[in-house]
Amino acid sequence: MTTEAMAADRAVKERHRQMWALGDYPTLADEIIPELGATLVRAAGVRPGDRVLDVAAGTGNAAVPAALAGASVVASDLTPELLAAGQARAAGRGAVLDWQQGDAEALPYGDGEFDTVLSCVGVMFAPRHQTAADELVRVCRPGGTIGLLNWTPGGFVGQLFATMKPYAPAPPPGAQPPPLWGDEAHVRALLGDRVTDLVARRESVVVDRFTEPEAFRDYFKTHYGPTVAVYRANAGDPDRIAALDRDLAELAGRHLAAGAMRWEYLLLTAARSG
Repeated sequence: MTTEAMAADRAVKERHRQMWALGDYPTLADEIIPELGATLVRAAGVRPGDRVLDVAAGTGNAAVPAALAGASVVASDLTPELLAAGQARAAGRGAVLDWQQGDAEALPYGDGEFDTVLSCVGVMFAPRHQTAADELVRVCRPGGTIGLLNWTPGGFVGQLFATMKPYAPAPPPGAQPPPLWGDEAHVRALLGDRVTDLVARRESVVVDRFTEPEAFRDYFKTHYGPTVAVYRANAGDPDRIAALDRDLAELAGRHLAAGAMRWEYLLLTAARSG
């Protein structure tokens, strides 16, 4: 990178870090998707003694279950506020693991350092998908496992991002939409022939916390960093805020049935070639 490109990249990553520190993602992860990480750990076959890296780990949704399964785990994330919250929660569960700040697009680890490389609705938010995929492959040993769980483009969270897009600032040059990581063909292309035995399936998590569409909207506009950031970007325009309020409630209303929603994700595992 040129000096100018490096400065621009640092600025993008700093905005990204600040976004995920907004709201209260640690509580959201605990209350809305507490089982997703354990689902990924089971699918990846994590065993006692395995060296595991959780990329874009957040508060350790996958890292903590992996540690409780007996693995030697590093939880890496760009946002230190999330790591600190995860460390406190892990201590309460008796999980011992390393918490380290790191960029998913430039992981501070050696080639082939880990037996298993995981990411649970995390790496999908790195702006340059191929760069992040290259790093996942690089730090996984030959024969090791890469395990990914990401929201699909057509599922609820993918539609949430599509709904927020008209209200959000323009993405940085070269950035790709996060839900593409939930498209099997896209991820296959990212990993290419560097993996074998790729298995992918679509599953859903049932979210039954919200009885009314407005309850979902109000929860996410105060807890979920990307949604908080979109509201802040429109804070000076009451008409756009009202429209965003309406659009998010309508989105939730289309998916809410009998007090529950199903949020679709892609669960994918593969073996590192070599």
